[in-house]
Amino acid sequence: MSSGGTNGPARIAALISGGGRTLLNLIDTIDAGQLNACVPVVIASRPCPGVERARPRVPEVLVMPGRIPVATLGEVLSARQIDWVVLAGYLQLVNIPPAFRGKIINIHPALLPKHGGPGMHGPHVHQAVLASGDAESGCTVHFADDTFDTGATILQKRCPVLPGDTPDALAARVFALELEALPEAMAMLIGQGPGLSRGVAR
Repeated sequence: MSSGGTNGPARIAALISGGGRTLLNLIDTIDAGQLNACVPVVIASRPCPGVERARPRVPEVLVMPGRIPVATLGEVLSARQIDWVVLAGYLQLVNIPPAFRGKIINIHPALLPKHGGPGMHGPHVHQAVLASGDAESGCTVHFADDTFDTGATILQKRCPVLPGDTPDALAARVFALELEALPEAMAMLIGQGPGLSRGVAR
C-alpha cells in the first residue's frame, strides 16, 4: 500500500449512499493536481444517483447493500490495495476491518460532538442545529470507529447560523465548507502538509 508519498498516489476507496457530490469534489481535487491520490473503487450501499455519476470517473463501482460483513469489506479493500477509506455521505455503520482501523475517514455536517449519532444525517442535522439555538455550525472530518460520529476529530470548519436560516440554507453553507474540509484533511493524512491552501481551521 502507498501513503501518497514517494511510492505513488494514495489509493482511496469512497463509500457513498446518495448523490455523490462529496465524491465528485474529491475526484475534482485529485484531477486538479491538489491531492496526491486516486480513487480506484467506489462502494455504494444502494442504487443511487452517485453510482451513475461515479461510473464515468472511477474504474470500479460496486453496489453492496446493507452493512458489509467485516471480512468481506476487508477482502474488497485489501484486494485493491486501498490505503484510505472515505465515507462520502455513506449512511451505513461500517464494520471496520482490523487492517483499516485508523484509516477510515468520515465527514459530518455539524460540529461534533454536538448533533451526531444514529439518524443524524442530511436535513435532520440542520434541523437539530436550528432547534438548539446554536450560534454556529459547520462540519467535522473525523476517524470512523464502531459507533456513529464518535471517532477522533481531524479538523473542523465553522460558519455562523444566521437569523431566519432554514435547514436548506444552513445545509448549503455547511456543504460549502465540507467541500474544502475533506480534501484538506486527506492532504494532511497522506502527508502533503497542513492543508491545500489556507491551512486547517479547527
